[in-house]
Amino acid sequence: MGPLVPQEIIGADWNLFIAFAIGIGFGFVLEQAGFSSSRKLAGMFYGYDTVVLKVFFTGAITAMLGLLFFSLFGWIDLNLIYVNPTFLGSAIVGGVIMGAGFIIGGFCPGTSVCAAAIGKIDAMIFIGGIFLGIFFFAEGYPLLKDFYMSGSMGPLKVSDVFGISGGVLALIVIITAIVMFKLGELAEKRWPREEY
Repeated sequence: MGPLVPQEIIGADWNLFIAFAIGIGFGFVLEQAGFSSSRKLAGMFYGYDTVVLKVFFTGAITAMLGLLFFSLFGWIDLNLIYVNPTFLGSAIVGGVIMGAGFIIGGFCPGTSVCAAAIGKIDAMIFIGGIFLGIFFFAEGYPLLKDFYMSGSMGPLKVSDVFGISGGVLALIVIITAIVMFKLGELAEKRWPREEY
């Protein structure tokens, strides 16, 4: 359970079981929210359904504020949270590839597994594409390694890059979310689509 529950209190087996239970719960919530529908997910990019934008922004803000308050009360040590190292060039290319896949296929990796679990054929094909991409990347890694590792910037946090506190960053993200929610509502009115 990461920094919340020390390894001495909860063993590795329980850690895996809890992670599995949380994963099942997360998949259930995704399905109940309608995120197993490729139309709903693609609707975010076309402007007729911005529920995905709202849910993900809300989730990010909830987690961010939770961590900030847990840290403030001394319940969690933010220094124990692992931050992935940043490789700028490969991150940009990877983001473009994943974004294009999201728009074309109507799924992200997590929602595709959720949709496949309830029997959606398009999601199963999408997952097949994910595995093909993983295979080709792994096989081509020796050729791609120099580019993949280029632009190394270490484990960056947005607050550190801009030299602001976590609280100020949280305020900026909340304001950005409110603006995006309003823009999303305007887009839904501008490009309405019949219920699907």
